[in-house]
Amino acid sequence: QAEEELKAAWSQQARQLQEMERRERLLQSDMQRAGEQLESFKTRVMQVCSPSAAGSTGKPVTEQQVIEKVRQISDENKQSHEREKSLQKELSSRLAKEREVSANIKVFKNSLQKLQ
Repeated sequence: QAEEELKAAWSQQARQLQEMERRERLLQSDMQRAGEQLESFKTRVMQVCSPSAAGSTGKPVTEQQVIEKVRQISDENKQSHEREKSLQKELSSRLAKEREVSANIKVFKNSLQKLQ
């Protein structure tokens, strides 16, 4: 009876070991797939950010390269917004001056007509 119990316990542990091996293989597969997806994502980001830089060397794109490119684009975007605000202010100022000049011209025309 003890031998049967040992065989049953050994069989159960063997099944558990097989299950653990199966899970390990699945995890390894998932990790490999996640790594491939990360590389694909980094390459796509670099292609969008800088088509000439992505894949031109044939080397995988590093996370640092992606981070630097995203920072660069972010900085450029911020500068563009600041420039846009500056141009908007300048445009508003010029429009105000144009309205003032236009109003002055009307006054001048009216004065000129009265003098005639």
